Amino acid sequence: MACLLFWGDQRVVTLALFSALCTTLAVWLVRFASKARENTRLSDQLRAVQLVSQDDARAVLISDASGSVVWRNLCASVLAARENEQTVAVFLENLVPNAASVVRRSMSQAMRDGSSREQLIGATDRVDLNVVKFGDSLIWRISRKSQIMQPETAETAMITVGRKGTILHMNPRARALIGARVTSTARLFQAQSNAQGGVRELITKSGRIKVHTREETLQEGRVHVFIEPIAQKVPSSEFALSDLPVPLLRLGLSGEIEQANEACLALLGYSKLNGLSMRDVFEGPGLAVDDWMSKTRGATRAVDAEFLRVKGADKETFVQVSLQRIDDADSSKIVAVLNDATKLKSLEAQFVQSQKMQAIGQLAGGVAHDFNNLLTAISGHCDLMLLRHDPGDQDYADLMQIHQNANRAAGLVGQLLAFSRKQTLQPEQLDLRNTLSDLTHLLNRLVGETVTLTLSHDPVLKPVRADKRQLEQVLMNLVVNARDAMPEGGEITIETESLTLSAPMSRERVVVPVGDYVVVRVRDVGIGIDAEGLQKIFEPFYTTKRTGEGTGLGLSTAYGIVKQTGGYIFADSEKGQGTCFSLLFPASEQSEDKPARPAEDRPRRILEQCSGVVLLVEDEAPVRAFASRALSMRGFDVIEADCAEAALELLKDTALHVDVFVTDVVMPGMDGPTWVAKALQDRPSVSVVFVSGYAEGAFQGGKPELENSVFLPKPFSLTELTSTVQNQLR
Repeated sequence: MACLLFWGDQRVVTLALFSALCTTLAVWLVRFASKARENTRLSDQLRAVQLVSQDDARAVLISDASGSVVWRNLCASVLAARENEQTVAVFLENLVPNAASVVRRSMSQAMRDGSSREQLIGATDRVDLNVVKFGDSLIWRISRKSQIMQPETAETAMITVGRKGTILHMNPRARALIGARVTSTARLFQAQSNAQGGVRELITKSGRIKVHTREETLQEGRVHVFIEPIAQKVPSSEFALSDLPVPLLRLGLSGEIEQANEACLALLGYSKLNGLSMRDVFEGPGLAVDDWMSKTRGATRAVDAEFLRVKGADKETFVQVSLQRIDDADSSKIVAVLNDATKLKSLEAQFVQSQKMQAIGQLAGGVAHDFNNLLTAISGHCDLMLLRHDPGDQDYADLMQIHQNANRAAGLVGQLLAFSRKQTLQPEQLDLRNTLSDLTHLLNRLVGETVTLTLSHDPVLKPVRADKRQLEQVLMNLVVNARDAMPEGGEITIETESLTLSAPMSRERVVVPVGDYVVVRVRDVGIGIDAEGLQKIFEPFYTTKRTGEGTGLGLSTAYGIVKQTGGYIFADSEKGQGTCFSLLFPASEQSEDKPARPAEDRPRRILEQCSGVVLLVEDEAPVRAFASRALSMRGFDVIEADCAEAALELLKDTALHVDVFVTDVVMPGMDGPTWVAKALQDRPSVSVVFVSGYAEGAFQGGKPELENSVFLPKPFSLTELTSTVQNQLR
């Protein structure tokens, strides 16, 4: 009975255990099925993430909980430095410093909180790192925001350094130069190696080398360090000039040229220089090339550079030459470094020319006033004496010599004023065809019998505004020069042409603006001018003629007159092929305010008696005496004053009648235009004759603007003075 009871209890326990086991198995099976369904769902979701992220612009990685990469998108594949980057830490090594600690920190936070987000400062970029826990996997999203130039694009070795000297990045050139990955600048540069000029000693895998460093500060305290190895000196026998783009010469100590590179030959215009010496190729103003070369003997530094002119070049070429002696075990050589200085010398020549022009202008202006007053007195009193002598008198020839030489002296001062563009012009509307026709008779007499003068006109020619007398002087100078260039005879051609420039024309350092122009060309078939002389022909006192045959002021005077008129003058010539001078004058569109004086009204000798009251104001007593006698002899009543203030005092008498004011322009105290303007307020009908040897600054625009006024330059003759006054009365 007891056994039955025991067996019965044991069966109950067994049944209970079996029932519990079945229940547990059922629960496990349910959980397994649920887990399988969950894994299937996560796998589907991961595949969806992969599909969406495949073409994402950001780098996307999927890793397991240990950080091993199980998948990466296309952008991440491109950024990967190596194909076998199997962990996230290795992938991030090229983007951020201390990548392993960053990965551990992000994984820990993502596993704990489900996600992690950090903004990291990389070598060249700001890196946003987002990590999301997805089941047992981690999804990494990495985006870069570029802030600076990529180091890989730098042409020199470059490293990026953080605040504490940590090397954040090396570009390929730096890695190739150093030969190993280094994390700190303390292990890269030799201690205490900083030197003047940024020279340091760099520790590389192959040894220590001298480098030149340059730093560029970035944001967040980072610095780009550019590293350039310093080339080691090589023996002069291995010095290859031909590979360098800088014009170089290798010389012996005595100055013989041993080698010239292609850049040097192209600069100097030579095909070969070997065997020549420096003195054969160069010359210096006021400098003996051999003496300059001798300074290199015993010199330990570069010899001071000199500007030298190249001999035999097609065009004038200047170079700046620096010499450096190089010594090695075998021999000593000199290296010459050349720089093209032609433009610099051209600018210097322009500056010297402007200074020369300014000096001549100051000289002419300072001399002209007083000198022309003296010449006026000399030639004027000579005219008075000639009135009392007939050509048959014994003194007549001597008086004519005085008169002619006074005129020559006046012409010389006028040429200086013309070149410096300080003469007073009297412009009028001119048709150059008429001007040349009027001048043809005189030009034919100038050229002689062995030279033929030919005129060719454009049928449609616009007028120009110029001083006729000065323009005639320019043409005569050019024709006389053309005649002298053809000692055996020939043909001189004068052409006129209308020219319209639709775009600025640049020539000989001058830019001619857009507009309508009238061109006059004077062409000969003479001996021509060489290239060197062609650059100097407009300089004062420069002449190709023999001593005594010319002053060298003809072309410089023509240049000054043309430029003061607002025109341009150019010269084209070849040795033995003749010369052509081209004058460009702006075409005038405005109508003439008043007709030009007819020929019969121009200054001429007037014998008939005149009448009228003239107030003569002149501070120079000899000039005043001559002018007063000349006007009185012609029947004028002359009232004299030695200054402007005295003239105004005389005019206070309202009963005094005056027909013409004859006044000097430049006087002590009040000048001529000022006192005349005051006097005309009460006497508006009085005509005015201004006289002066140099009137710069007295007239606005270079000529008197008052009505019924004319300008008579000094020195003037008796006939010119009386004719001008009589014309004003008319």
